[in-house]
Amino acid sequence: MSKLFESIDLRQVTLPNRIVIAPMCEFSAQDGCASDWHMIHIGHLMLSGAGLMMIEATAVEPQGRITRECLGLYSDESEAALGRVIEVARKHSDMPVGVQLSHAGRKASTLAPWDGPGHVAPADGGWPVIGPSPLPFAEGWPVPEEMTRADMDRVLAAFEDAARRCVRLGVDVIELHGAHGYLVSSFLSPIANRRTDRYGGSLNNRMTFPLEVFEVLREAWPKDRPLGVRLNGTDWRDDGITPAEAVAFAQALARRSCDFFDVSSGGNGLGAKIPSGPGYQVPFATQVKEATGVPTMAVGLIRSPYHAEAIVATGQADMVAIGRGMLNDPRWPWHAAEILGHRIRVPPQYERAATQADIPSWGR
Repeated sequence: MSKLFESIDLRQVTLPNRIVIAPMCEFSAQDGCASDWHMIHIGHLMLSGAGLMMIEATAVEPQGRITRECLGLYSDESEAALGRVIEVARKHSDMPVGVQLSHAGRKASTLAPWDGPGHVAPADGGWPVIGPSPLPFAEGWPVPEEMTRADMDRVLAAFEDAARRCVRLGVDVIELHGAHGYLVSSFLSPIANRRTDRYGGSLNNRMTFPLEVFEVLREAWPKDRPLGVRLNGTDWRDDGITPAEAVAFAQALARRSCDFFDVSSGGNGLGAKIPSGPGYQVPFATQVKEATGVPTMAVGLIRSPYHAEAIVATGQADMVAIGRGMLNDPRWPWHAAEILGHRIRVPPQYERAATQADIPSWGR
């Protein structure tokens, strides 16, 4: 029996297997609203047979978008647009759907990757950026406005509002984006956070605002639905988040009823020496899992089904999130099932193309 294809329960949501489609920015929204591209992208990945579809980093306010083209969930228009995509996809797939709620902080208002690199000035449709301290991400980047308590309250209200919009959309899972140098991650990292008040300095102080964000989401999100956090296992710099600090943050979240962790790394500053390769972030996921006992997913250049199976089977992580590998092969779970000898459900329209498949009643 394949461990990768065993089901897992997160509160009252059951994932049919341990394969998660990682949240991947598409830079294809219009004023925060999901577009036809999202219909195609999300729709076809929800036919993949994975256990969970995690929708890309979704900004809780316009200022929180990474780029002008990033997805948002902060208005009736953006809610309706994303709702249209989810509604259509669910007509043909019963895969659970998650949304990664995010605020880009000091890394906001940048050009889309194919137009950059570079920052977009307010005169060109960009906006001023905010952060824990007035420290730019890199040379040539704008200096963020140091957040006041009023700014924090506004952002907390935006996260709460986005969570309630997720409730109305019938979303199954929320993941808070607390990694990669975006707002929550930047408060945690001494690279970006040099505050001298109760939100900076010690790890306990640096965790204060991130934990407030989680608590707001936990209160707004139904008790029967899972709420998780993507966090950095390390910043890959001596002056950044350490694995020990990542574990301490995860333990604090676990005490507040966090349901899962998605462990990534990096993004808080340049100059990090990252030993990139298949599974390079898995040890951080293992540390968090062992320290908290909370279901944890590993992510990062995991392409081989045998590798994914080994990660889950040996207890290094409970789930495996596939991003680029899924873009490269949108039927990755089908092929993993074929290789690992598992029967997987596929849409009846595609049944003739799959092997070792059970024919479901999707779309009938």
